[in-house]
Amino acid sequence: MNNIRDAFKEKAFIPFITCGDPDLETTADVVRACAENGADLIELGIPFSDPTAEGPVIQGANIRALSGGITTDKIFGFVREIRRDVTIPMVFMTYANVVFSYGAERFMKRCQETGISGVILPDLPFEEKGEFAEAAASCGIDLISLIAPTSHNRIAMIAREAEGFIYVVSSLGVTGVRSEITTDIGEMVRVIRENTSVPCAVGFGISTPEQAAKMASLSDGAIVGSAIIKIIEKYGKESPKYVGEYVRSMKEALRNT
Repeated sequence: MNNIRDAFKEKAFIPFITCGDPDLETTADVVRACAENGADLIELGIPFSDPTAEGPVIQGANIRALSGGITTDKIFGFVREIRRDVTIPMVFMTYANVVFSYGAERFMKRCQETGISGVILPDLPFEEKGEFAEAAASCGIDLISLIAPTSHNRIAMIAREAEGFIYVVSSLGVTGVRSEITTDIGEMVRVIRENTSVPCAVGFGISTPEQAAKMASLSDGAIVGSAIIKIIEKYGKESPKYVGEYVRSMKEALRNT
């Protein structure tokens, strides 16, 4: 069920949601609200106790989910259920230790069985992806690469081996809402496009429709996490309605690029 390319038929809006914050029932309703309001692909975060790429907002979501007893197995069961009515592509974003502890081959096989199309591991160095990449490939799962402002002369190398889509990191540091994004995204995307036809989407720091439109105009889509997690943190079980409204406004902004 690897349909990531389908998400990029137009400028893609990609929301990130931490599974189990505040509970899996709410997560399911948030996922449905995102799909119904124009999300093209959804990143599902598997909570981890030391999420090194995350700022305080998503760290908080990880802590709340883990405190509520969330496990990787529960998340796989949740995905299996939600796949009954949500058809857009979904990928996992988590950390290498989560996959390693579960068993890379077993993890990727469960992804295949439950309808997950790709996996993003922000703490996995490109040069050390071998074991994970082999397990993913054997199950038809895309191991999605990140390219950051610090990648410099490695951008072309990473792009040439990219699968699914490329996650372009807009800013140095951790995830979180930013008032301004100053990285030369256009130059990063230029190098990517010289080396691959795999689509790329920009994440880290995007929170407003104006920012999303700007980033999507330079790439193939925009990724938003912290701004959505803040809505969920504020409204809890009532958050699906508000997340849906937010996703609709972001997707409308991308349609105008």
